[in-house]
Amino acid sequence: MSTTALLAFTTAALLLTITPGLDTMMLLRMVLGGGRRTGLVGGFGTTLGCLVWGAASIAGLTALLMASQLAYDVVRYAGAVYLLWLGGSALWKSWRGAQAEKPTEAPTTTPVQALRIGFTTNVLNPKIGVFYLSLLPQFLPTSGESTGWAALLVGIHVGIGQVWQIVVVWLAGRAAVVLTRPRVRRWTERLTASVLVGFGLKVAFDSGARG
Repeated sequence: MSTTALLAFTTAALLLTITPGLDTMMLLRMVLGGGRRTGLVGGFGTTLGCLVWGAASIAGLTALLMASQLAYDVVRYAGAVYLLWLGGSALWKSWRGAQAEKPTEAPTTTPVQALRIGFTTNVLNPKIGVFYLSLLPQFLPTSGESTGWAALLVGIHVGIGQVWQIVVVWLAGRAAVVLTRPRVRRWTERLTASVLVGFGLKVAFDSGARG
């Protein structure tokens, strides 16, 4: 694989990583609910999820997923339900706490919960597998052993993602003084929860995601 192809993939992976999306919203919620340490652990969970999809792509398992509409839909709907549950339950707790005579304490997220949420969210997102399966072949050598190169590209993407997550967590931690004010926190919680619900609905109704 040429240096040009390697740089092109790295650039594409970087641009896709820094584009605000589901992972960014998840990290903000984790830092808001448990601090920087929780955010870092949650980011590591999303990284593990990407590694699972990367390994599956190299092994050819995601090709089978793309070939079977039923298998793809099962994973897609499972991910949509999980996102809707996360966002919906957070919205319910936020509104219930605001309407209570004595507002409940802000919900907290433990590092273990953050790890589980980050990992599960990415593992139940088939678009990550489709991303690897559709993008990797364009940057692999046309002849010779390509498994090692595919593993390298997955590692580059995952590494960039991990560094970016650390940056997001650090920035969110710096803004924690403002974000943890009761009123600001309440509306931030509602905003990020609504975004999760929106992502869940998008995943559920995006029937052309395999294409």
